[in-house]
Amino acid sequence: MAEKILVTGGAGYIGSHCVLELAEAGYVPVVIDNFHNAIRGADALPESLRRVQQIVNQPILFQELDITNEAALQELFSKHRFSAVMHFAGLKAVGESVQKPLEYYRVNLTGTIRLLETMKAHGVRNIVFSSSATVYGDPKYLPLDENHPAGGCTNPYGKSKYFIEEMIRDLCKAERDWNAVLLRYFNPIGAHESGMIGEDPQGIPNNLMPYVAQVAVGRREFLSVFGNDYKTDDGTGVRDYIHVVDLAKGHIAALKKLKENCGCKIYNLGTGTGYSVLQMVQAMEKASGREIKYKITGRREGDVASCYANPALAERELGWKAAFGLDKMCEDLWRWQLQNPTGFSKNAVAQ
Repeated sequence: MAEKILVTGGAGYIGSHCVLELAEAGYVPVVIDNFHNAIRGADALPESLRRVQQIVNQPILFQELDITNEAALQELFSKHRFSAVMHFAGLKAVGESVQKPLEYYRVNLTGTIRLLETMKAHGVRNIVFSSSATVYGDPKYLPLDENHPAGGCTNPYGKSKYFIEEMIRDLCKAERDWNAVLLRYFNPIGAHESGMIGEDPQGIPNNLMPYVAQVAVGRREFLSVFGNDYKTDDGTGVRDYIHVVDLAKGHIAALKKLKENCGCKIYNLGTGTGYSVLQMVQAMEKASGREIKYKITGRREGDVASCYANPALAERELGWKAAFGLDKMCEDLWRWQLQNPTGFSKNAVAQ
């Protein structure tokens, strides 16, 4: 029997790419999502998962469910026997978290506590958690390895990720039969090479690359570059961008790690290479063959100058390493953007 994996928030950008990799690796993903950051397609499915079904040519089990709804979680766990949970569900905009801290803590912390309690009640004790390099706060040294102090977060979003890491660590310490892999993502970009699924931010994108792609496709006039006076080669912020498909493959490697009764493990998922905002703009101009207009503006509060990973531990212990370079990330992002100029919404129900 193929293993059933519960995927929370599986209709989102990273979740949907992981669902695809799970299906291709022979697992049976069962997806829950509350449509907070997903577009409805035909057959009551999120459009992203409808397309994943087309790519893998098999049905994907989906239920509309909010992780803060304990009764619904209990019912779900009574219906399925999960061997592990991949937990992506949560609110994730840094700026919004500063404006709405309580909402971020309610959804991210309460939702996770209810999920863990339900797992415990049903004897499911394996979890892969979607964390973030934001837990490192302002880097004390670079590249960032997993021993770098965590918790000095500058915003409620980052704090919520750190608190959840701590909850899971404490749980694994108290109950030795729990296994958890906490994955600290750097900056996922790009899309599946089919161009059928990708990042579809609702409203104005918070992240650099979807914004750059929207400028290239003509949906936005120009990019605002927040600050060019950082201590970096060209003065703009440097980040570690990782192809979302590499990231998704890292989750499959993490699932295999759980099988070793690993206890609680933490890994960075990044490439180890930092690129500046202007380097990313140039790479996207190359991939799209279009000029990308930008304007320099003031620094954005809470932004650090540079942030990139030391990904050696994941390679050593998970046997995972990012395979795709910057050109491939940009080519795949551009294909997605070109085929879906308005994301999932325009031709969602039509096909």
